[in-house]
Amino acid sequence: QVQLVESGGGLVQTGGSLRLSCAASGRTVSSYAMGWFRQPPGKERDFVAAISWSGANIFYADFVKGRFTISRDNAENTVYLQMNSLKPEDTAVYYCAANSYYSGTEYHRWGSWGQGTQVTVSS
Repeated sequence: QVQLVESGGGLVQTGGSLRLSCAASGRTVSSYAMGWFRQPPGKERDFVAAISWSGANIFYADFVKGRFTISRDNAENTVYLQMNSLKPEDTAVYYCAANSYYSGTEYHRWGSWGQGTQVTVSS
């Protein structure tokens, strides 16, 4: 089992930036695919971005392309989500996910989850 702990959320104004971090522990997390999802209030959990274990393959949801960047540091067992040009519609709880292989954009296919971190973008 992989344990995931997110951090870095907060309140930011429109156009601002935040960097989320996800610290992973347990098993060989450096061999896991990692992803970020988000869940706005009253809505379903949506795919944001994912990165393969090596970092060679990266996937983004269309609505964050050009604004968000996912990266990982396997030596630190940490994955990051740099979020720029934030908009009010980016307001959500952001969750880190892990799986032994890239599992696509459907959240139920990912095996391990963090507790989430709140991101609020004010207009």
